Amino acid sequence: MANRKKEVYKVKPLNENKKNIIAALIDEYNIETAEDIQEALKDLLGGALKSMMEAEMDEHLGYESYERSNNPNYRNGTKTKTVRGNFGEIELAVPQDRDSTFEPKIVKKRQKDISDIDQKIISMYARGLTTRQISEQIEELYGFECSEGFISDVTDKILQDITDWQNRPLDDIYPILFIDAVHFSVREDHIIKKLAAYVILGVTLDGRKDVISLQIGENESSKYWLGVLNDLKNRGVKDIMIICADGLTGIKEAINTAFPKTEYQRCIVHQVRNTLKYVPYKDKKAFATDLKSIYLAPNEQQGHENLERVAEKWSEKYPNALKSWEQNWDVLTPIYKFSSDVRKVIYTTNAIESLNSTYKKLNRQRSIFPNDTALLKALYLATLQATKKWGQPLRNWAKVYGEFSIMYEGRLPD
Repeated sequence: MANRKKEVYKVKPLNENKKNIIAALIDEYNIETAEDIQEALKDLLGGALKSMMEAEMDEHLGYESYERSNNPNYRNGTKTKTVRGNFGEIELAVPQDRDSTFEPKIVKKRQKDISDIDQKIISMYARGLTTRQISEQIEELYGFECSEGFISDVTDKILQDITDWQNRPLDDIYPILFIDAVHFSVREDHIIKKLAAYVILGVTLDGRKDVISLQIGENESSKYWLGVLNDLKNRGVKDIMIICADGLTGIKEAINTAFPKTEYQRCIVHQVRNTLKYVPYKDKKAFATDLKSIYLAPNEQQGHENLERVAEKWSEKYPNALKSWEQNWDVLTPIYKFSSDVRKVIYTTNAIESLNSTYKKLNRQRSIFPNDTALLKALYLATLQATKKWGQPLRNWAKVYGEFSIMYEGRLPD
Protein backbone atom coordinates (compact mmCIF):
# COMPACT_ATOMS: atom_id res chain seq x y z
CA MET A 1 0.00 0.00 0.00
CA ALA A 2 1.34 3.42 -0.88
CA ASN A 3 2.61 5.72 1.82
CA ARG A 4 0.05 8.48 2.00
CA LYS A 5 2.39 11.24 2.98
CA LYS A 6 0.79 14.51 1.92
CA GLU A 7 2.90 16.58 -0.38
CA VAL A 8 3.63 20.12 0.75
CA TYR A 9 3.52 22.65 -2.06
CA LYS A 10 5.64 25.76 -1.92
CA VAL A 11 3.85 29.10 -2.10
CA LYS A 12 4.78 30.96 -5.25
CA PRO A 13 6.42 34.40 -4.86
CA LEU A 14 3.88 37.23 -5.04
CA ASN A 15 4.22 40.01 -7.56
CA GLU A 16 3.39 43.59 -6.60
CA ASN A 17 -0.10 43.42 -8.09
CA LYS A 18 -1.00 40.36 -6.00
CA LYS A 19 0.48 41.95 -2.88
CA ASN A 20 -1.72 45.00 -3.41
CA ILE A 21 -4.80 42.80 -3.88
CA ILE A 22 -4.06 40.91 -0.66
CA ALA A 23 -3.46 44.13 1.26
CA ALA A 24 -6.78 45.51 0.01
CA LEU A 25 -8.50 42.22 0.89
CA ILE A 26 -7.13 42.28 4.45
CA ASP A 27 -8.18 45.91 4.87
CA GLU A 28 -11.63 45.46 3.33
CA TYR A 29 -12.60 42.34 5.28
CA ASN A 30 -10.61 42.96 8.45
CA ILE A 31 -8.98 39.53 8.09
CA GLU A 32 -7.42 38.08 11.21
CA THR A 33 -7.93 34.29 10.91
CA ALA A 34 -8.05 31.55 8.26
CA GLU A 35 -11.84 31.47 8.71
CA ASP A 36 -11.98 35.18 7.82
CA ILE A 37 -10.18 34.37 4.58
CA GLN A 38 -12.78 31.68 3.75
CA GLU A 39 -15.62 34.13 4.36
CA ALA A 40 -13.91 36.79 2.25
CA LEU A 41 -13.43 34.33 -0.61
CA LYS A 42 -17.05 33.26 -0.34
CA ASP A 43 -18.14 36.88 -0.63
CA LEU A 44 -15.80 37.50 -3.55
CA LEU A 45 -17.01 34.37 -5.34
CA GLY A 46 -20.61 35.53 -4.95
CA GLY A 47 -19.67 38.95 -6.31
CA ALA A 48 -17.77 37.45 -9.23
CA LEU A 49 -20.72 35.22 -10.14
CA LYS A 50 -23.11 38.17 -9.94
CA SER A 51 -20.88 40.24 -12.25
CA MET A 52 -20.71 37.37 -14.73
CA MET A 53 -24.50 36.97 -14.70
CA GLU A 54 -24.91 40.73 -15.23
CA ALA A 55 -22.63 40.44 -18.26
CA GLU A 56 -24.76 37.55 -19.52
CA MET A 57 -27.87 39.73 -19.08
CA ASP A 58 -26.25 42.50 -21.12
CA GLU A 59 -25.68 40.03 -23.94
CA HIS A 60 -29.22 38.66 -23.63
CA LEU A 61 -30.86 42.10 -23.87
CA GLY A 62 -28.40 43.54 -26.35
CA TYR A 63 -27.49 46.60 -24.29
CA GLU A 64 -25.76 47.44 -21.03
CA SER A 65 -27.56 48.72 -17.92
CA TYR A 66 -26.59 52.39 -18.45
CA GLU A 67 -27.60 52.45 -22.14
CA ARG A 68 -30.97 53.30 -23.64
CA SER A 69 -32.74 50.80 -25.84
CA ASN A 70 -36.00 50.26 -27.72
CA ASN A 71 -36.05 46.63 -26.64
CA PRO A 72 -39.41 46.01 -24.89
CA ASN A 73 -37.68 43.52 -22.62
CA TYR A 74 -35.68 45.09 -19.80
CA ARG A 75 -34.06 44.38 -16.44
CA ASN A 76 -36.46 43.61 -13.65
CA GLY A 77 -34.40 43.56 -10.47
CA THR A 78 -32.85 40.45 -8.94
CA LYS A 79 -33.96 37.26 -7.28
CA THR A 80 -32.16 35.72 -4.32
CA LYS A 81 -30.84 32.21 -4.78
CA THR A 82 -28.74 30.03 -2.46
CA VAL A 83 -26.20 27.64 -3.96
CA ARG A 84 -23.68 25.23 -2.47
CA GLY A 85 -20.00 25.54 -3.29
CA ASN A 86 -16.58 24.60 -1.96
CA PHE A 87 -16.82 27.43 0.58
CA GLY A 88 -20.25 26.40 1.87
CA GLU A 89 -23.56 28.04 0.96
CA ILE A 90 -23.50 31.27 -1.03
CA GLU A 91 -26.42 33.65 -1.51
CA LEU A 92 -26.57 35.05 -5.03
CA ALA A 93 -28.53 37.97 -6.46
CA VAL A 94 -29.61 36.60 -9.84
CA PRO A 95 -30.66 39.32 -12.33
CA GLN A 96 -34.17 39.03 -13.78
CA ASP A 97 -35.77 40.35 -16.97
CA ARG A 98 -39.37 41.46 -17.59
CA ASP A 99 -40.15 38.62 -20.03
CA SER A 100 -38.49 35.96 -17.83
CA THR A 101 -36.53 34.70 -20.85
CA PHE A 102 -33.07 35.16 -19.32
CA GLU A 103 -31.33 31.88 -18.48
CA PRO A 104 -27.84 32.38 -17.00
CA LYS A 105 -25.17 29.91 -18.08
CA ILE A 106 -22.65 30.35 -15.28
CA VAL A 107 -25.26 29.25 -12.68
CA LYS A 108 -28.23 27.64 -14.40
CA LYS A 109 -31.82 28.23 -13.30
CA ARG A 110 -32.32 25.11 -11.23
CA GLN A 111 -28.66 24.55 -10.36
CA LYS A 112 -28.11 24.35 -6.61
CA ASP A 113 -24.54 23.05 -6.51
CA ILE A 114 -21.62 24.90 -8.13
CA SER A 115 -18.88 22.65 -6.73
CA ASP A 116 -18.75 20.41 -9.83
CA ILE A 117 -15.37 21.94 -10.56
CA ASP A 118 -14.08 19.18 -8.24
CA GLN A 119 -15.31 16.52 -10.65
CA LYS A 120 -13.75 18.33 -13.60
CA ILE A 121 -10.42 18.40 -11.77
CA ILE A 122 -10.65 14.70 -10.91
CA SER A 123 -11.58 13.88 -14.51
CA MET A 124 -8.49 15.72 -15.80
CA TYR A 125 -6.34 13.97 -13.19
CA ALA A 126 -7.70 10.63 -14.40
CA ARG A 127 -6.50 11.46 -17.90
CA GLY A 128 -2.98 11.82 -16.55
CA LEU A 129 -2.65 15.61 -16.36
CA THR A 130 -0.32 16.97 -13.69
CA THR A 131 -1.58 19.37 -11.03
CA ARG A 132 0.25 22.16 -12.87
CA GLN A 133 -1.40 21.26 -16.19
CA ILE A 134 -4.82 21.13 -14.52
CA SER A 135 -4.20 24.51 -12.89
CA GLU A 136 -3.32 26.00 -16.27
CA GLN A 137 -6.41 24.48 -17.94
CA ILE A 138 -8.77 25.70 -15.22
CA GLU A 139 -7.38 29.22 -15.57
CA GLU A 140 -7.69 29.05 -19.37
CA LEU A 141 -11.23 27.64 -19.36
CA TYR A 142 -12.77 29.45 -16.39
CA GLY A 143 -10.58 32.51 -15.99
CA PHE A 144 -9.54 32.01 -12.37
CA GLU A 145 -6.51 30.49 -10.69
CA CYS A 146 -6.53 27.11 -8.94
CA SER A 147 -3.32 26.48 -7.05
CA GLU A 148 -1.60 23.12 -7.42
CA GLY A 149 -2.12 22.62 -3.69
CA PHE A 150 -5.88 23.13 -4.06
CA ILE A 151 -6.01 20.62 -6.92
CA SER A 152 -4.06 18.11 -4.84
CA ASP A 153 -6.56 18.60 -1.99
CA VAL A 154 -9.47 17.97 -4.37
CA THR A 155 -7.96 14.73 -5.68
CA ASP A 156 -7.13 13.67 -2.11
CA LYS A 157 -10.89 13.35 -1.59
CA ILE A 158 -10.77 10.05 -3.47
CA LEU A 159 -8.24 8.45 -1.09
CA GLN A 160 -11.02 7.01 1.05
CA ASP A 161 -12.71 5.71 -2.12
CA ILE A 162 -9.44 3.97 -3.02
CA THR A 163 -9.20 2.38 0.44
CA ASP A 164 -12.80 1.16 0.23
CA TRP A 165 -12.21 -0.19 -3.30
CA GLN A 166 -9.01 -1.99 -2.28
CA ASN A 167 -10.79 -3.62 0.67
CA ARG A 168 -14.08 -4.52 -0.99
CA PRO A 169 -15.24 -8.16 -0.78
CA LEU A 170 -14.30 -10.38 -3.74
CA ASP A 171 -15.85 -13.46 -5.35
CA ASP A 172 -15.26 -16.92 -3.86
CA ILE A 173 -13.81 -18.35 -7.08
CA TYR A 174 -11.85 -16.94 -9.99
CA PRO A 175 -11.06 -19.31 -12.86
CA ILE A 176 -8.15 -17.09 -13.97
CA LEU A 177 -6.10 -14.27 -12.46
CA PHE A 178 -3.63 -12.18 -14.45
CA ILE A 179 -0.89 -10.33 -12.59
CA ASP A 180 1.16 -7.72 -14.40
CA ALA A 181 3.43 -4.79 -13.60
CA VAL A 182 3.83 -1.32 -15.11
CA HIS A 183 6.78 0.81 -14.03
CA PHE A 184 6.68 4.53 -13.19
CA SER A 185 9.16 7.17 -12.09
CA VAL A 186 8.35 8.57 -8.64
CA ARG A 187 10.17 11.25 -6.66
CA GLU A 188 11.01 10.18 -3.11
CA ASP A 189 13.17 12.28 -0.77
CA HIS A 190 14.43 14.29 -3.77
CA ILE A 191 15.51 11.08 -5.51
CA ILE A 192 13.74 9.71 -8.58
CA LYS A 193 12.99 6.01 -8.22
CA LYS A 194 11.36 3.43 -10.46
CA LEU A 195 8.32 1.87 -8.77
CA ALA A 196 6.17 -0.95 -10.08
CA ALA A 197 2.39 -0.75 -10.07
CA TYR A 198 1.02 -4.28 -9.79
CA VAL A 199 -2.44 -4.90 -11.19
CA ILE A 200 -4.38 -8.11 -10.59
CA LEU A 201 -7.16 -8.70 -13.07
CA GLY A 202 -9.62 -11.47 -12.32
CA VAL A 203 -11.84 -13.32 -14.75
CA THR A 204 -15.14 -14.06 -13.01
CA LEU A 205 -17.23 -17.21 -13.30
CA ASP A 206 -19.30 -15.58 -16.03
CA GLY A 207 -16.17 -14.62 -18.00
CA ARG A 208 -16.10 -10.91 -17.22
CA LYS A 209 -12.96 -8.98 -16.37
CA ASP A 210 -12.59 -7.27 -13.00
CA VAL A 211 -9.59 -5.42 -11.57
CA ILE A 212 -9.45 -6.82 -8.05
CA SER A 213 -6.18 -5.36 -6.79
CA LEU A 214 -3.96 -2.39 -7.59
CA GLN A 215 -0.87 -1.71 -5.51
CA ILE A 216 2.34 0.25 -5.66
CA GLY A 217 4.87 -2.55 -5.26
CA GLU A 218 7.65 -3.03 -2.78
CA ASN A 219 10.66 -5.17 -3.62
CA GLU A 220 9.41 -8.40 -5.15
CA SER A 221 9.84 -11.44 -2.93
CA SER A 222 7.91 -14.52 -1.88
CA LYS A 223 7.04 -12.66 1.35
CA TYR A 224 5.61 -9.70 -0.58
CA TRP A 225 3.54 -11.88 -2.92
CA LEU A 226 2.32 -14.06 -0.07
CA GLY A 227 1.02 -10.89 1.59
CA VAL A 228 -0.77 -9.88 -1.63
CA LEU A 229 -2.38 -13.31 -2.08
CA ASN A 230 -3.34 -13.54 1.59
CA ASP A 231 -5.05 -10.17 1.19
CA LEU A 232 -7.17 -11.71 -1.59
CA LYS A 233 -8.03 -14.61 0.73
CA ASN A 234 -9.00 -12.20 3.50
CA ARG A 235 -11.32 -10.45 1.06
CA GLY A 236 -13.15 -13.70 0.31
CA VAL A 237 -11.25 -15.53 -2.45
CA LYS A 238 -11.26 -19.27 -1.74
CA ASP A 239 -10.06 -20.82 -4.99
CA ILE A 240 -8.27 -19.89 -8.22
CA MET A 241 -7.69 -22.31 -11.08
CA ILE A 242 -4.80 -20.57 -12.86
CA ILE A 243 -2.68 -17.51 -12.09
CA CYS A 244 -0.94 -16.15 -15.18
CA ALA A 245 1.99 -13.81 -14.52
CA ASP A 246 5.46 -12.92 -15.69
CA GLY A 247 8.51 -14.23 -13.84
CA LEU A 248 7.86 -12.13 -10.75
CA THR A 249 10.35 -12.91 -8.00
CA GLY A 250 8.83 -15.18 -5.38
CA ILE A 251 5.41 -15.51 -7.05
CA LYS A 252 5.66 -19.28 -7.59
CA GLU A 253 6.46 -20.01 -3.94
CA ALA A 254 3.75 -17.64 -2.73
CA ILE A 255 1.09 -19.30 -4.91
CA ASN A 256 2.09 -22.75 -3.64
CA THR A 257 1.65 -21.53 -0.07
CA ALA A 258 -1.51 -19.41 -0.35
CA PHE A 259 -3.39 -21.44 -2.99
CA PRO A 260 -1.72 -24.89 -3.18
CA LYS A 261 -4.26 -26.21 -5.74
CA THR A 262 -3.73 -23.26 -8.09
CA GLU A 263 -1.56 -23.66 -11.19
CA TYR A 264 0.97 -20.98 -12.01
CA GLN A 265 1.20 -20.32 -15.75
CA ARG A 266 4.13 -18.17 -16.75
CA CYS A 267 2.92 -15.58 -19.26
CA ILE A 268 3.92 -16.75 -22.73
CA VAL A 269 3.75 -13.25 -24.21
CA HIS A 270 6.26 -11.95 -21.66
CA GLN A 271 8.37 -15.08 -22.11
CA VAL A 272 8.60 -14.48 -25.87
CA ARG A 273 9.38 -10.77 -25.41
CA ASN A 274 12.11 -11.50 -22.90
CA THR A 275 13.62 -14.13 -25.22
CA LEU A 276 13.71 -11.84 -28.23
CA LYS A 277 15.71 -9.27 -26.26
CA TYR A 278 18.72 -11.49 -26.87
CA VAL A 279 18.15 -11.56 -30.63
CA PRO A 280 19.15 -8.73 -33.02
CA TYR A 281 16.63 -7.32 -35.44
CA LYS A 282 17.90 -9.25 -38.48
CA ASP A 283 16.99 -12.62 -36.88
CA LYS A 284 13.98 -11.60 -34.78
CA LYS A 285 11.29 -12.64 -37.27
CA ALA A 286 12.77 -16.09 -37.94
CA PHE A 287 13.43 -16.67 -34.23
CA ALA A 288 9.88 -15.64 -33.26
CA THR A 289 8.47 -18.07 -35.84
CA ASP A 290 10.51 -20.91 -34.30
CA LEU A 291 9.28 -19.97 -30.82
CA LYS A 292 5.68 -20.43 -32.01
CA SER A 293 6.45 -24.09 -32.72
CA ILE A 294 7.10 -24.49 -28.97
CA TYR A 295 4.05 -22.88 -27.37
CA LEU A 296 1.63 -23.82 -30.17
CA ALA A 297 2.64 -27.49 -30.12
CA PRO A 298 -0.27 -29.93 -29.73
CA ASN A 299 1.06 -31.34 -26.44
CA GLU A 300 3.83 -30.91 -23.88
CA GLN A 301 6.04 -33.68 -25.27
CA GLN A 302 6.00 -32.21 -28.76
CA GLY A 303 6.55 -28.75 -27.30
CA HIS A 304 9.70 -29.87 -25.50
CA GLU A 305 11.02 -31.64 -28.59
CA ASN A 306 10.49 -28.44 -30.55
CA LEU A 307 12.29 -26.49 -27.83
CA GLU A 308 15.31 -28.77 -28.14
CA ARG A 309 15.28 -28.38 -31.93
CA VAL A 310 15.06 -24.57 -31.71
CA ALA A 311 17.88 -24.52 -29.12
CA GLU A 312 20.07 -26.64 -31.35
CA LYS A 313 19.45 -24.27 -34.26
CA TRP A 314 20.14 -21.01 -32.45
CA SER A 315 22.23 -21.73 -29.35
CA GLU A 316 25.56 -21.18 -31.07
CA LYS A 317 24.59 -17.65 -32.16
CA TYR A 318 22.47 -16.75 -29.11
CA PRO A 319 23.48 -19.04 -26.21
CA ASN A 320 21.41 -17.21 -23.56
CA ALA A 321 18.16 -16.77 -25.48
CA LEU A 322 16.49 -20.07 -24.59
CA LYS A 323 17.92 -20.75 -21.11
CA SER A 324 14.81 -19.38 -19.43
CA TRP A 325 12.59 -21.83 -21.34
CA GLU A 326 14.48 -24.83 -19.94
CA GLN A 327 14.70 -23.36 -16.44
CA ASN A 328 10.98 -22.52 -16.26
CA TRP A 329 9.52 -25.36 -18.31
CA ASP A 330 7.33 -26.57 -15.43
CA VAL A 331 5.44 -23.22 -15.28
CA LEU A 332 5.27 -22.79 -19.05
CA THR A 333 3.44 -26.06 -19.66
CA PRO A 334 -0.02 -25.93 -17.94
CA ILE A 335 -1.51 -24.57 -21.18
CA TYR A 336 -0.78 -27.82 -23.05
CA LYS A 337 -3.74 -29.57 -21.43
CA PHE A 338 -6.17 -27.16 -23.12
CA SER A 339 -7.44 -26.67 -26.67
CA SER A 340 -5.98 -23.86 -28.77
CA ASP A 341 -9.03 -21.60 -28.21
CA VAL A 342 -8.70 -21.91 -24.44
CA ARG A 343 -4.93 -21.48 -24.54
CA LYS A 344 -5.36 -18.09 -26.19
CA VAL A 345 -7.41 -16.87 -23.24
CA ILE A 346 -4.80 -18.06 -20.76
CA TYR A 347 -1.45 -17.30 -22.30
CA THR A 348 -2.17 -14.13 -24.25
CA THR A 349 -2.43 -10.92 -22.31
CA ASN A 350 -5.22 -9.38 -24.38
CA ALA A 351 -7.34 -9.23 -21.24
CA ILE A 352 -4.86 -6.98 -19.49
CA GLU A 353 -3.00 -5.27 -22.35
CA SER A 354 -5.78 -2.74 -22.98
CA LEU A 355 -5.67 -1.81 -19.32
CA ASN A 356 -1.90 -1.49 -19.43
CA SER A 357 -2.13 0.81 -22.45
CA THR A 358 -4.30 3.12 -20.32
CA TYR A 359 -1.66 3.09 -17.57
CA LYS A 360 1.14 3.71 -20.06
CA LYS A 361 -0.63 6.87 -21.21
CA LEU A 362 0.00 8.19 -17.71
CA ASN A 363 3.71 7.68 -18.32
CA ARG A 364 3.48 9.75 -21.48
CA GLN A 365 1.54 12.51 -19.73
CA ARG A 366 3.61 12.59 -16.55
CA SER A 367 7.25 11.59 -16.75
CA ILE A 368 7.67 11.80 -12.95
CA PHE A 369 5.05 11.52 -10.18
CA PRO A 370 5.67 13.71 -7.12
CA ASN A 371 5.05 10.78 -4.73
CA ASP A 372 3.53 7.31 -4.63
CA THR A 373 0.18 8.65 -3.40
CA ALA A 374 -0.13 10.79 -6.52
CA LEU A 375 0.66 7.70 -8.61
CA LEU A 376 -1.93 5.60 -6.79
CA LYS A 377 -4.63 8.25 -7.32
CA ALA A 378 -3.85 8.48 -11.02
CA LEU A 379 -3.85 4.69 -11.45
CA TYR A 380 -7.15 4.28 -9.61
CA LEU A 381 -8.87 6.96 -11.67
CA ALA A 382 -7.40 5.57 -14.90
CA THR A 383 -8.71 2.12 -13.90
CA LEU A 384 -12.22 3.49 -13.40
CA GLN A 385 -12.06 5.15 -16.82
CA ALA A 386 -10.80 2.01 -18.59
CA THR A 387 -13.22 -0.43 -16.97
CA LYS A 388 -16.29 1.60 -17.90
CA LYS A 389 -16.10 -0.05 -21.33
CA TRP A 390 -16.02 -3.58 -19.94
CA GLY A 391 -19.24 -5.48 -20.08
CA GLN A 392 -19.12 -8.51 -22.34
CA PRO A 393 -17.59 -11.85 -21.28
CA LEU A 394 -14.34 -13.00 -22.88
CA ARG A 395 -14.60 -14.57 -26.32
CA ASN A 396 -15.35 -18.31 -26.31
CA TRP A 397 -15.94 -18.18 -22.57
CA ALA A 398 -18.49 -21.01 -22.64
CA LYS A 399 -15.84 -23.30 -24.15
CA VAL A 400 -13.22 -22.12 -21.66
CA TYR A 401 -15.56 -22.75 -18.74
CA GLY A 402 -16.49 -26.16 -20.06
CA GLU A 403 -12.85 -27.27 -20.28
CA PHE A 404 -12.05 -25.79 -16.89
CA SER A 405 -14.97 -27.70 -15.34
CA ILE A 406 -13.49 -30.96 -16.63
CA MET A 407 -9.83 -30.18 -15.86
CA TYR A 408 -10.62 -28.86 -12.37
CA GLU A 409 -13.45 -31.25 -11.56
CA GLY A 410 -15.56 -30.35 -8.55
CA ARG A 411 -14.04 -26.90 -8.08
CA LEU A 412 -16.38 -24.89 -10.31
CA PRO A 413 -20.16 -24.61 -9.93
CA ASP A 414 -22.21 -26.44 -12.57
